[in-house]
Amino acid sequence: MPWFRWVLALGLVLIAGSAVLYATAPGMPELKQIDLTVLDEKADGACTVRWTDPFDLREREGPYRCDAERDSILKAPNYDGGSGLGWDTGFVVAQGQDTGDLYSLDEDIEADDRIELSDTLVAFGLPLTVVGVVGGNISALARASGARPQAIRRARRLEEAAALVDRDHSRAVEAVRKAWAPVHEERVNEELSRIPASRLTDAAGSGLRAEVLETGGIRTVREVLDSGAWGLERLPGVEQPTAVWAVATARRIADDLREVVEVRMDVNRPEPRSTALLVALRVLVEAGPPARNAAEAGRDLSVRLDRLLTVAAPASGWTEMRRAGRAERRRALAAVAELRLLLNDAERRGRAAQFAQASVDLLRGPDDGPAGLSAWVDFETRPAEYYGLLADIVGPGRE
Repeated sequence: MPWFRWVLALGLVLIAGSAVLYATAPGMPELKQIDLTVLDEKADGACTVRWTDPFDLREREGPYRCDAERDSILKAPNYDGGSGLGWDTGFVVAQGQDTGDLYSLDEDIEADDRIELSDTLVAFGLPLTVVGVVGGNISALARASGARPQAIRRARRLEEAAALVDRDHSRAVEAVRKAWAPVHEERVNEELSRIPASRLTDAAGSGLRAEVLETGGIRTVREVLDSGAWGLERLPGVEQPTAVWAVATARRIADDLREVVEVRMDVNRPEPRSTALLVALRVLVEAGPPARNAAEAGRDLSVRLDRLLTVAAPASGWTEMRRAGRAERRRALAAVAELRLLLNDAERRGRAAQFAQASVDLLRGPDDGPAGLSAWVDFETRPAEYYGLLADIVGPGRE
């Protein structure tokens, strides 16, 4: 929360200032205590003193601030009535370039002031930092309390399994359509080869005569399509409009046949295209209605789960939930509630196991036997199932 961030920032600034003050405070040098002879002293403690340097053993004089509160017996003239001198004690620096110089207590006061201010800043900064950290995290935990990563993970696994079985079933169905197309087209061509070209001459009227077609070696509708308009124009007495009309009519006949011609497999005359179709069909026949039902349920469930998972995305983790806005969190929690209902229903129905089993059944390898022998044998034992399944895939009347 922004408010707690500012509190935390202020606390950290105070602690940083305390550290700077403490680091820059004058350090206490090594000192040695000595006796001072007070040559002159004022009431506020300002005095002139003489002392013997303990390091080079020479006498030195200088200003000093004596202890104004010391006993009067140590002050002039009580201390030494004859000379009018007083006595005090002090310190000299014992190391460095200032060795032998008097050390002023005023410097200690400055250092003490800095350290005291440093302690004050810490005293205020630490509570503010604690409030910012604890308050911010409590607020973050409150915002992230709706995170349900485990439920999201379960829903994603189920959605993947549901989408997979739908894809596996669609792939198997597409394999059947792909294998069926050339077989069906071959049956259409066979029917077109049985239709005499005279049907076109009757429809076209006097513009196209059967004798002319027969002279050119064109006897069936299939041969008309093979010749095309350009081939018909080469025949004597056939004009371009008539040739184009005849080919267009032949194509309409072929299109009509494609809607009604059935694909029938002859077990006595197995050939590669029919075998490929039976091999593709056998996968779905072996998988049976349970696989189809699982694929349909998976398709519906994957769509619903995908929509809910998109809305529930912030609930996938505590960090995501904390970063989401209030409206997003509200929608995410509602989506999670729906996801749980779907998960419970799927668990009760055993959907995950159904999807997994259906995917395994739909991914069985093709027939490895010579010329798909086992597929032909299986087809011979239950042809109705094969034809019924083919009708469901390509449409009734075209199987």
